[in-house]
Amino acid sequence: EYVKAADVKVIAALGDSLTTAIGAGGSTIISIPFEFRQLSIGGYGTFENVITLAIFKLFNPSLMYPSPAMTMHGKPTTVSETGFNFAVTGHNTNVSDQIRHMIDSFKSYPGLNFQEDWKVVTMLIGMNDICDYCKNKTLFSPDNFIHYMTEALDMMMNEIPRTIVNVVQILSMKPLREVQKPTLGCQLQRSFCSCLVRPEENSPDLQELAEINYEFQALLHSDRFFKQDFAVVLQPYLEKAEPPRGHDGKIDMSFFTADCFHFTVKGHEELAKGLWNNM
Repeated sequence: EYVKAADVKVIAALGDSLTTAIGAGGSTIISIPFEFRQLSIGGYGTFENVITLAIFKLFNPSLMYPSPAMTMHGKPTTVSETGFNFAVTGHNTNVSDQIRHMIDSFKSYPGLNFQEDWKVVTMLIGMNDICDYCKNKTLFSPDNFIHYMTEALDMMMNEIPRTIVNVVQILSMKPLREVQKPTLGCQLQRSFCSCLVRPEENSPDLQELAEINYEFQALLHSDRFFKQDFAVVLQPYLEKAEPPRGHDGKIDMSFFTADCFHFTVKGHEELAKGLWNNM
């Protein structure tokens, strides 16, 4: 028997600053420390205001528990603030602590039936590994990436009943080098993702990074995470995604925040649509 959208009671998310939606709701550098979680897996308004995975509410009005509000990077938060968006800005692929936090929250959350309720967990992770690759090529190697991913999925499969995990494939990051404006905010890209931004065009370093990025994408194909009430579904809609461009071929900057790296609401809506359509 198949799980239908109306069966889903819980939506949750794991990941890094893309999933915490750093800066997504602001237009200036001041918004960068803020995590607009409500716009990511959000619970903001209805799908008519912002398209997020909370579109599930249409099928199940008692959906738990999209993020209600924005949080501040680095400040301790509670589940009442983050909802079930357990992503941590700056995290690399080793997310076992996020998963542990998620399991504990599911088990103790009032009104959530851990054994019976169907859960959809969306996980997007790995881009920080690419951003940091040149600093430690062993730690952020494709082998380690797949080791941590496997560990994470095993942990969920063994401990969380009735769950569908969306593993969203990371994008091809090289085009992000073209996301440029002569602003202070855009200088931040150099610190967030120096391994991507600093190498010269056509340099061996950049070539190597693009290959590692491709390996991260290619390694994720796996069928071993299935059992009666648990499935991992790879969502590859970002695999060949390119940044949106205008008629002149230049990148449409309205999809990117003031740091020239993270996505605005518009970008997050595209992610949510791709995810929904793929599911």
